[in-house]
Amino acid sequence: MTMHRKKIKIGVVGIGHLGNYHLQKYAQLENCEIVAIADTLMEKTRKAADIYHCASFSDHRNLIGQVDAVSIAVPTGEHYHVAKDFLTAGVDVLIEKPICTTLAEADELIELAGKKNLILQVGFVERFNPAIMALEKVIEKPMFIESHRLHPFFERGTDVDVILDLMIHDLDIIMKFVDSPLASVEAVGIPVLSSKIDISNVRLSFATGCVANVTASRISAKTMQKIRFFGIEGYHSVDCQKREILSLGKRKNSAGQIEIYQNNVEVGSHDPLEEEIRSFLTAVINRSRPLVSGEDARKSLALAIDIIRKMKTAEVI
Repeated sequence: MTMHRKKIKIGVVGIGHLGNYHLQKYAQLENCEIVAIADTLMEKTRKAADIYHCASFSDHRNLIGQVDAVSIAVPTGEHYHVAKDFLTAGVDVLIEKPICTTLAEADELIELAGKKNLILQVGFVERFNPAIMALEKVIEKPMFIESHRLHPFFERGTDVDVILDLMIHDLDIIMKFVDSPLASVEAVGIPVLSSKIDISNVRLSFATGCVANVTASRISAKTMQKIRFFGIEGYHSVDCQKREILSLGKRKNSAGQIEIYQNNVEVGSHDPLEEEIRSFLTAVINRSRPLVSGEDARKSLALAIDIIRKMKTAEVI
């Protein structure tokens, strides 16, 4: 007799740009069922409910009792109270980055999830980028890192500084691969088209001696999402947008001279968000630690807050 595992009942809160993508990915996976969605704008939920044949609400709390797990894709300032409601009710949570706006809020969610043995995963989708995952196969000890995350201006995301909106992706990646205490932070940022910082450059120095130069902008003419790692073992350039990696190593040739060669790095072809959601569902089913846990997200949030606190700003006239 074949046993069929019960499908995970899924809810999505926040049916905007990201929320709709979450719904698309859940709908493609066989081990879950979208049962309810919520957004304060009911016209959004009605349209999505018609597509995914699920219940729709204006209040996220109406999902409690109907769902096993939930994706939260509301504005950053609402992350804490929405996630807290679900965790308190015993629902596993995948919350978009950043986890919260303050460390106190993040700590409370992490503690709550821990006490109740719940899954709390944070949506750092670049961790699931096939090029970033391929980087793990070749990188050893980075000593200099340079990243550029440049986007055209959109109103979406401007409720927070560009550090929490865009740069935090690269901060998360850098901290994962450097894996060293931070020694110093220097930062400059400028508000241009919003009341928040829209473009910023940050210099991070780590205890290992590694230095990272990080630039993020949401006022650029075109999109760029590149991060380059330099180390003793070689050079690795990742294009997150194209999901490509160029990896160069060094070796001695037959004459005893150092030569540069290109590493043959296999890069997967999966969709990062689908892989992120698949990973969340796996954690829910197996009751295992998610690939990007609340504790991981707290580290990047702490760094982002430190950057904002130390940032030198300039008025734009």
